[in-house]
Amino acid sequence: MGDDTYKLVEYLFGPGKRDEHTDPHLVAAWDPDLPCPARRPDRTTLGELADLLDAPVEALRGARPVKHVWHVSVRNAPADRTLSDGEWAEVAAEMVDAAGIAPAGDEQACRWLAVRHADDHIHIVATLARVDGRQPRLRGDILAMHAVARQFEARWGLTAMSPQDRTAVRRPSTGELAKAGRRGLLETARESLQRTVRTAAALAHDDVNFLDRLRDAGLRVRERHGDDGTLVGYAVALPGDRADHGSRPVWFSGGSLAYDLSLPRVRERYEPAVGPVDWAVAERLVREAAAALARSGRAEGAGDVAALGDLLVAAAAHAPATVRDRITAAADAFEQAGRAPGERSLEGRARAGWRVSARALEHAPRTARGGGAVVVLTLLVALVEAVEAARLWHEAQQHRAQAKAAAEAGRLLREAAAAAGAPASRTGPARTARTSRAVGRGPAGPASVTGVPPRAPGPPKAGPGKSR
Repeated sequence: MGDDTYKLVEYLFGPGKRDEHTDPHLVAAWDPDLPCPARRPDRTTLGELADLLDAPVEALRGARPVKHVWHVSVRNAPADRTLSDGEWAEVAAEMVDAAGIAPAGDEQACRWLAVRHADDHIHIVATLARVDGRQPRLRGDILAMHAVARQFEARWGLTAMSPQDRTAVRRPSTGELAKAGRRGLLETARESLQRTVRTAAALAHDDVNFLDRLRDAGLRVRERHGDDGTLVGYAVALPGDRADHGSRPVWFSGGSLAYDLSLPRVRERYEPAVGPVDWAVAERLVREAAAALARSGRAEGAGDVAALGDLLVAAAAHAPATVRDRITAAADAFEQAGRAPGERSLEGRARAGWRVSARALEHAPRTARGGGAVVVLTLLVALVEAVEAARLWHEAQQHRAQAKAAAEAGRLLREAAAAAGAPASRTGPARTARTSRAVGRGPAGPASVTGVPPRAPGPPKAGPGKSR
């Protein structure tokens, strides 16, 4: 959502930020006879086009929506054929119909248009005021457009997108990226907070310990309490990250940072603190848990892979500097693989093993003593096996996006193991467990996974993605 129609239209018809827009032009609109300002500037300018879109908003008698500009992009996978302008126009019309922006045959609907400035995608823009002065009903618009996308995929033989299961990473908005660029930062506040909160959640053993870890990491923390005084939520902010001309901090609730960082999800991670153990014990537990995952059902395995994501975060936080960046990248890549759709059980054997392993790593720097490189290496190889077991489990459950995320994490962990001195035979291809696509069970096979196959690249998913 946005509040400046002209600015968005100007960007879509312009050259882009790095001249990436090629031949920007109109492919569809609420008025089929609307001239394209890029190809017929003598008939319509960008300003006039924006005014036409905004006219129903300006005519509203009551309160106007603060964010009145609706904007989505619809993109095909790189392997798909190039659609014609006519086909993209059909896609756009079906999308605004499904979203409730402009139901088919409704002459009083919102005004909208679709702009194409590349072969593989279009942008759809609308203003949120109907010509008859009423507000459109947009609840569930993205899910409805995903359903339409799947129909076009089947009809035209396009790459099938992953099911909409609400586990995707919550990416920074365009405004957040621009703000980070203005401040000269390498990542946005959202990304920094996600990483810090995830690390604290992976290691905390109760609410107080979790909030203390956030504050110790330098974050501003705001607690939300219920009428009885119990903690019911939290929000975090980066020092120095402010809005409204510096008058207030920019707060992010846990749930707005990521699906699994809400307070109830964080509490699922809590385990009693354990005594100091070394990395060798953690390595044994990781391998045993990987073998247990291969025998997990759907609900049990969903809890297991969530705990494996926390283990990777803990490993990154306490790894030696030589491999820390690679393990951090692997933990980031695995993030969606740790969020399996559907119900999940918190009683899995693999989950218990990985939770204890994560706790053990917190004490590892004080207990490894000399020979740290050896224990780090053996743990990395065990983590490669665990992530491979997670990939196989997700494939058995037909979780395409999660399996792809696990495969990428495995590749990065193999790089870390190689940097730590692992022989190629320890981290390269090897025999893997067979998988079964039974609905309620994971892959059945050997008690452990003894290696990692070459990464199997899958086509990126196609479909609508909300833009800011």
